[in-house]
Amino acid sequence: MAQDEFLKAAINEAKKGLAEGGLPIGSVLVKDGAIIGRGHNRRIQKGSSVLHAEMDCLENAGRLSARDYEASTLYSTLSPCDMCTGAVLLYKIPRVVVGENKNFRGPEDYSRSRGVRLEIIDDAECVALMKKFIADNPGLWDEDIGR
Repeated sequence: MAQDEFLKAAINEAKKGLAEGGLPIGSVLVKDGAIIGRGHNRRIQKGSSVLHAEMDCLENAGRLSARDYEASTLYSTLSPCDMCTGAVLLYKIPRVVVGENKNFRGPEDYSRSRGVRLEIIDDAECVALMKKFIADNPGLWDEDIGR
């Protein structure tokens, strides 16, 4: 079980997504020790091409200043994909805490090369949620990652 309260919040978001019939991926944006945005993958629920957990989280955080983003940490239960990494780079979010990258690994080396501090937690609950979802829904998973 996750120890970090913000990773726990992201896991709770992932579970909401799964309960809604979507993918179990969750994200929260944290600034000054408080969650300022939260979201979960809602591509299926909203018929969206872009509502990955991180994108939903940033959307739900609303308009923020560049300084707010630059003072924030993004938590995600799964390694961010190219699209979500692009948002991290665009807004210069300096730190991303990743629940797991065993089921999917995004462009982590590229993120690091651009100055993002990535912390991979390898959380067992995050791994298990995705592993089961992928096994039960390979077509939806392939669609989500553009395969």
